[in-house]
Parts: sequence; C-alpha cells; structure tokens
Amino acid sequence: MHNILILSAIVMLALLFLKVPVFISILGGSAVYFLLNPGINPIIFAQQAITGVESISLLAIPFFVCAGIFMNYTGVTKRIMDFCEVATARLPGGLAQVNVLLSTLMGGLSGSNIADAAMQSKMLVPEMTKKGFSLEFSSVVTAASSMITPLIPPGIAMILYGVIANVSIGKLFISGIGVGTLLCASMMILVGVISKKRSYGVISDEKVTAEKFFKALKPALLPLCLPIIIIGGIRIGIFTATEAGAVAIVYSLFLGIIYREIKLKNIITGLKETITTTSSIMLIVSAASVFSWILTKEQIPQQLTAYIMTVISNKYVFLIVINIFLLLVGMFIEGNASMIVLVPLLAPIAAQYGINEIQFAMIYIFNNAIGALSPPMGTLMFVTCSITKCKTANFIKEAVPFYILLLINLLLLTYVPIFTTGLVDLFY
Repeated sequence: MHNILILSAIVMLALLFLKVPVFISILGGSAVYFLLNPGINPIIFAQQAITGVESISLLAIPFFVCAGIFMNYTGVTKRIMDFCEVATARLPGGLAQVNVLLSTLMGGLSGSNIADAAMQSKMLVPEMTKKGFSLEFSSVVTAASSMITPLIPPGIAMILYGVIANVSIGKLFISGIGVGTLLCASMMILVGVISKKRSYGVISDEKVTAEKFFKALKPALLPLCLPIIIIGGIRIGIFTATEAGAVAIVYSLFLGIIYREIKLKNIITGLKETITTTSSIMLIVSAASVFSWILTKEQIPQQLTAYIMTVISNKYVFLIVINIFLLLVGMFIEGNASMIVLVPLLAPIAAQYGINEIQFAMIYIFNNAIGALSPPMGTLMFVTCSITKCKTANFIKEAVPFYILLLINLLLLTYVPIFTTGLVDLFY
C-alpha cells in the first residue's frame, strides 16, 4: 500500500516540476493511488473533490477577493497612496517608504499579494525610477513589501490555514496585525538605511503639519476603517469571519457610492475577476482535499508524528528543521498548494510539541510569503519583473539584504512568541 502512495507522490511532484497546473498535478497523483488500489471505490475520489470545497468558512475567500477588487475600482488606492506620501514625506527613501506603507495598508483591503505587487509595479515603480531610484531597487521593494499583504487581515492564506487546521480565523487575523506591523516597520528601517547610503531623497523637506497630515488622512479614513470593522465585528461577535467578507463587499460598494467612482460595468468586471480568482483557489482546495483523504487513510500524519518525536526531542530544534523545510518547499511550490498538503501533516506534530497553534500558523504563513519572493519559482519576483522589465538576476542580487531581513523576522516569530500571540492574548 505504501508503494502505491510513494508512486502517487512521485507522479504529483513530477507534474509540479513540469509546471503542470497545481490542481491537475495533485489530482493526477491522487488518481494514480485510486487506479492502482482495487480495494477502494473510485467514487470516493469524486466525493472528496466535491466535499472539499463545501466548507462554509471557505465562503470568506470569494467575499474578501470581491471586496478587494471593488476597492480598486472606488479610487481607494489613490487616496491611501496620497496619505502614505504625506506620512512618509520626510523619511529617507521617500517613494520607497510609500511603497512599503501602501502594501501594509492595502493588505487590509485586497488580501492578495500578487494583486498588490502587480498594482504597485504599474503605479509606483515608474515614479520611483523617475525620482532616481534604480529599477532593481524599485522592483525589489515592490515585491518584498507585497509579502506583507497575506499577513494583514483579511489575508487569503489565513482563511485557508484556519479552515484546514481548524484554527480560529478571527485569532489568526489579530495575530496577522502584529506580524504584518513587525515586517512593515523592519522593512521601512532597511529601506531608510539603503536610501541614505545611496542618497535617495525624501519626498519633501517641508515639515508635515498636523493640518496637512489630517487633510491627507481624511479621504483615506473610511477605507482604512475596514480592517477595524472586520476585527471589531468578529471580536464582539456581531458576525463571523465568513460573514465579515460579505460585510466587506457591502462596505466597498458603499465607498464606491460615496466617492461616485464605481460604475455598473466596474461591478460586472469585478464579479468576473472574483469568479476567476476564486475558481483557481478552489480547484487547488478541491484537489488537495482528495490527497488529504489519502494521507488520512494511510495514517501518514500519525506515523510521521511518531517518527519525528523519536528523532527530535526538542521543540526548538523541530522549529528550525520545519523552517528550513518550508523555505525549501516554498522555493518550488506555490504557497496555498503546499499549505493544503502539508498543514494536515505538520500542525498535529507542532501540537504534540506544545507549540501554540496561532504561533505555528503564522510561522507557516510567513515561510510561504518568503517562498513567493524566492527563486527559482517565486511568483512575486516573476510578476514584478515581468511588469517592470527588471532582469531576474539583477533582482536577486539586489534582494539579498531583504532576504536577510526576512530570515531575522522569521527567527523572531519562531523564538519570541509575543510577536505572534501577544495581540491575540490581549484581545481574547
């Protein structure tokens, strides 16, 4: 039986490395298991593929994707960018600081790091190069800052993890605020240091008065209230994390009406984009639920837990090993796909070591985010470079200080629990 499972895993990995779409790769590997196993009814294959996407919690994904897309049609991005320019006007690195702060604030609205990277590559990189920033530095800052997006609620990765590992999505959202803020602050410091060294100028030498600050904040205030409404509503118990997605859609349409920028054709286009984006995620969830069923039937999580517990006695050593493993996986496999396959295996083991479930979730999601920036398969790197026309080799060379910063952040999340659980303990 194990031989069939090994063959199934080899087929799946081979298809992934051949760049076959993720859901087809996982389904292909799973199909081998069912075809070569005469004792199992093939109908189960179809049943698991369908039931895997029937979780009510997964409704949060299309809701938040839709809300984020509608936000882009309501002029929200421009208003928040104007506020970021005023807030960071006198910091070294000017527009580079705007880039980082904009990703952090937009993370609470879009939830998609690829959408964020694409948007800022078009909007900010041309402006940065005009102001004297190198194309490589501008591209790296854009891609690296987009990593913050899945860490800030309502990140899609947190919703998926919560559903797979049966962890409170509301608690993950609150933890994400702390983790996202840590990465934002540390990245702004790094950008400031590099900008000073290279003499990249500030946006303005004028002092930012309270009047000027609040004038820029006023148009951006309503959009920036969305994460507060989501977190507050979930914590008070007005709505669940899933229902918060529906609230976000209504709120985004409300902003569109107030700003008079959203039109019927935008709504129709937005709904089409929501369907295509959600479909790609759900196909992966569906395929992975079949593979998860196979792992459960073969009792792989239990066997793996028993083996690792005998080999590694210390939870801190376990965390180092897991971080190295996840960083390597992230270099080759898309984050959501790896999450659906690996979380059912790794989360129970982490629990056996007494690691807080929220802390382990954020460590996992952070590793996924680093993977999206890492060669050879980093999606953020390729999306950004394809739009900015930056050469990949130059991008990787420029990104070295950012990779070091990300590893330092990862170590902080791994060994200083307050960064992942501090806000959760405070709220709950």
